[in-house]
Amino acid sequence: MAFWRSKKNKEEVAAGQKSTTSSEVAEKRPESELETDSTESQAGGTLPQSQSETSASTSSTTSPEPKPSSGGLFSKMRGALSKTRQALSTDIRDLFKAEGTLVDDEFLKELFSRLIRTDMGVASAEAIRDEVATRLRARVVSLEEVLETITQQTQTMLAQESTEIQYTDSGPTVILVVGVNGSGKTTSIGKLANHLHQSGRKVVLGAGDTFRAAAVEQLTVWAGRIGCEIVTGKPEADPASVAYQTVDKAVAIGADIAIIDTAGRLQTQVNLMQQLEKIRRVVEKKIDTAPHEVLLVLDATAGQNAISQAQGFSDAAGCTGIVLAKLDGSAKGGVILPIREKFQLPVKFVGLGEGVDDIAAFNAAAFAKALFAQ
Repeated sequence: MAFWRSKKNKEEVAAGQKSTTSSEVAEKRPESELETDSTESQAGGTLPQSQSETSASTSSTTSPEPKPSSGGLFSKMRGALSKTRQALSTDIRDLFKAEGTLVDDEFLKELFSRLIRTDMGVASAEAIRDEVATRLRARVVSLEEVLETITQQTQTMLAQESTEIQYTDSGPTVILVVGVNGSGKTTSIGKLANHLHQSGRKVVLGAGDTFRAAAVEQLTVWAGRIGCEIVTGKPEADPASVAYQTVDKAVAIGADIAIIDTAGRLQTQVNLMQQLEKIRRVVEKKIDTAPHEVLLVLDATAGQNAISQAQGFSDAAGCTGIVLAKLDGSAKGGVILPIREKFQLPVKFVGLGEGVDDIAAFNAAAFAKALFAQ
């Protein structure tokens, strides 16, 4: 991930002065002077251009510049799932002859093995295979007939009641965002904040990943470009303190939503998972019903490893929903099926690309159709 800074800003920082406000658009630097962010930033998305801010609580009025629409939800889903779909379609297509193929035990065995390659897991692949067997066994069928059956079964398996954020009736809705380093967490927060800001809601961001300076800087840039306030803390400050200050700020300015970043933690680090529990307790002291949502960001490119991530964070943080990031970079988009089956957590949003607008509320029908569309 790279973003531009102005020469003036670099001179001011070197002199120990405060950086300019985020409403000033940075001038482009020579490519040789680009700064490289963390692994998460490189894989998670492209930041809008802006200067960083270092104050503990800053605000900005700069509005984002939306990209031209690339089509409807299905079109965006189809583009994001292209790698998974191409791999899957090629594998399944190889099972068919021009005149059609008989659905027998050998065919069903081969179909199962090829579904597994998308990391959808044994249980999900078995359910799809069994549905094909129930509908089409002993028939000579075309590729299109099989894909239609697979699509319908996948949609059924992904069905969920709602993808909506559970907003509180009064005061700010508090959203904690958790996930391991490199999952695309901070980038997903920026996209989500922009999505909610564009819907007319007043958003405050909390840069609670205080152990990683790049994450604070990255989120500050997002806040400046989106036009929302942000609360930051000193390097390695207590994340729970930043979380408390963020909720306090949201209440004070009458914000609709407070989105709090948390440090990217490995799910095996018990002491750090306990810190997540501390953050929950702290925000609850300010608003007794908070947090109202705890969103777990999962890296779609991680495949089955995303399952263990979901288990650890779900237990410690009480997750209420999932954001599936980097969907456009994965050939293993089928991992969403075992995640839904095992945890029964709703997938609330999916990351569809690198731009600020490349996030969408999850839609089971559009996802299933895009996964298998020819």
